[in-house]
Formats: sequence, structure tokens, C-alpha cells
Amino acid sequence: MQAMESDVHVVGVSTLAAGHRTLVPELIKELEALAVKGVSSAPKVVVGGVIPQQDYQQLFDAGVIAIFGPGTKITSAVIEVVSKLQPE
Repeated sequence: MQAMESDVHVVGVSTLAAGHRTLVPELIKELEALAVKGVSSAPKVVVGGVIPQQDYQQLFDAGVIAIFGPGTKITSAVIEVVSKLQPE
């Protein structure tokens, strides 16, 4: 709710446990539900951490816009996130 009230553009989730397959899709659903209620537009979600490659597609299908694994350079992540926020 704080992200919605603050009108952020991106929410980042860092995970080292296997919860990303359930927790991240639930987070996205909740953000979208709050947006429907008119609080604000739903922020985009990015995920970082130890995430198996085979889980990437499930997260993208759930609405994640970017996934960053261990060793990702911060500048590369910033460029990718900003590029995904640009209007098409």
C-alpha cells in the first residue's frame, strides 16, 4: 500500500528463497487490485536474487518486467528498468 500511496513507478523484490513463484505473482495481483480501486496506477515489478532460469517465464507471465540475477551490474539494471518504463 505504501508504494501505491507514494506513486512509485517500480517495486523491486529481492529473493533468496523459493517464495518468488508464489509471492511475486500475489504482490502483482495486489498492486493491480489497489490500482483498480483508484489509489494510483500499479507500479511495475522487478525481481532480483537467486532465481532459477526455469522460473523466469512464469514471473514474466505474471507481470514482472525484469529479472536480475547475482552479479548483475547496477548500471545495467538501471538502464534496463528505465528503458522498460519508457512509453512505447
